[in-house]
Amino acid sequence: MTVSVALIGFGAIAQDLFAKVQSDQHLRVKQILVRCAAREAAQAKIDPQTEVITSVEALDDDIDFVLECAGHGALKDYGAAVLTRGFDLGILSAGALSDEGLVAQLNAASAQSKAKVIVVPGAIGGIDAISAVGADGLTSVCYTGRKAPISWKGTPADKVCDLDTLTEPCEVFSGTAREAAQTFPKNANVVATVALAGLGFDDTTVRLIADPAVTRNTHRVQAVGDNVAFDFETSSGTLPNNPRTSALTSQSAYRALKLRAYPFST
Repeated sequence: MTVSVALIGFGAIAQDLFAKVQSDQHLRVKQILVRCAAREAAQAKIDPQTEVITSVEALDDDIDFVLECAGHGALKDYGAAVLTRGFDLGILSAGALSDEGLVAQLNAASAQSKAKVIVVPGAIGGIDAISAVGADGLTSVCYTGRKAPISWKGTPADKVCDLDTLTEPCEVFSGTAREAAQTFPKNANVVATVALAGLGFDDTTVRLIADPAVTRNTHRVQAVGDNVAFDFETSSGTLPNNPRTSALTSQSAYRALKLRAYPFST
C-alpha cells in the first residue's frame, strides 16, 4: 500500500522532504499546495506526476495525509479548511499554535470532521518523554536554544546585539514560550513543541542565545516533576539552502510520514 500525501508549501523543508520520499515505495507526494504566485516555480522543480495546486478545494479526495511545511501564515490560512475536508493534518509550524484563536478554529474543524491534528516534533528529541509525563506530572520546564548569529539575522535579535561582529554568546530573548513563539516565529517552533508537550505556553520558560561558537543548532530541555527529571540536548546542522532551519526538521517530518505508511515502524 502506498500512502498519498499532500504538502503545504514547497520551501527548503518541503523540497528536502520531497527528495526523500521519491525513493520510498510506501509513500507518494501526490499534491503540493502553494500560493498562486509560487505555483510556476514549484512545478518547475518537480516531476509532472506531482500536481501543484493553489487551494484546499483542489485537494484530491484520496489524499491520506496533509503535512504543513510552510510557516505560521500557511497554517492559519489553510489548516482549518484542510481539517474541515476530513484530512488529518501534520503541523511543523507549532509556533503558530501560540495563537489561541487559531487553536480554537482547528479544534472546531477537527470536532466537525473527526480529522486529527498531529504536531510533528521537528528539530528536538525527548518530546515523547515530556508528553508522557504531561502537565500533571511536571513542575518546571525550561528550554534553551543556541544558534549561530547568522541564524538570527532578520529577527528581533538584530536589535539586541550586533550579530555580524559577535564574539561571545548573547542572550537575545528570555521569557515564556508564548512570547518566544510570537516574537521569533521562524526560529521558535521547537519552543512551541516543548510547550505543547508539557506545561503549556505560559508556564514554559525560554532562553534564546546567539552563540558564535556553535556550528549546529542546539536545543536543550530541562524538565522537573514530582517523580522525574529530564535533561535533553539535541544538536543538528541546518539545511544547505536555509540557515534558520534544522536538517532534523525534515528528517522528523519524514518519520511522521513513515508512521502513517509503514506496516511496522518506531
